[in-house]
Amino acid sequence: MLINCTITLTVSVVTVLPRYYNLELVKILHHKLGLEILSEPIPSVSYSGIMGFYSIYKDFITFHPDELYHLSISGLNETSAKAISRLNLSGSLDFLGAKFNIINREDEITSYQELYINLVGNEPESVRLFKLQFITPTAFAQGGVNLPLPLPTLMFRSWLERWNHFAPVYLGSDELITYLSNYVLLKNHKIQTRSYQFHKGFVNGFVGDVKLQVLTRADPLLANVANLLVQYARFTGTGVKTRLGMGRTNLFR
Repeated sequence: MLINCTITLTVSVVTVLPRYYNLELVKILHHKLGLEILSEPIPSVSYSGIMGFYSIYKDFITFHPDELYHLSISGLNETSAKAISRLNLSGSLDFLGAKFNIINREDEITSYQELYINLVGNEPESVRLFKLQFITPTAFAQGGVNLPLPLPTLMFRSWLERWNHFAPVYLGSDELITYLSNYVLLKNHKIQTRSYQFHKGFVNGFVGDVKLQVLTRADPLLANVANLLVQYARFTGTGVKTRLGMGRTNLFR
């Protein structure tokens, strides 16, 4: 089971939070889900933070009453997905003295088997252009540092690692990454660097739009596997610290 839950939020009054609020909110959400936050080497929950228009001044973020905000949380295995599907926040999300009113919730539910059958097993016509939006700062662990660049090899490695860990269908490892790195190219991008604040320090990442192009000579089956991993990114996120709000990834047409 896979789930992507998107919650729409508002505030009734001007609301100010520290820029590192995400860690506190993640702790509260995991507690409500009955999950341990740091018990897994590969996190089974990805999270977006509160997305929308807000003002930043020094170490504080201000949320405004006339804006809509969204929070997404995804479950990548049966335990976390079922916990998210049962999550009841009782009409509001309260933490650090702030109150966010919940006005809507949308759940996208699927499974690894369904994704694999629809996108690979049924041998659909291959998708050759992928358009991705990186909503929250995205970076990759590389040689002891964090690299804030949308390199196709690092993106596919991030998605494949999570897929192979949680899915019942194994897709391959280094050979697949090598193939994809040779046949899926970064066509263009419109990104900028943005820091993601934690209680102690920050991580630089990129946000913005990225287009990936599959070469026409690529094997259709492998092109479909690439599409499968891109579609999976909507649930798993991309890169490091996805359980803390980094790497939230959407697709656009």
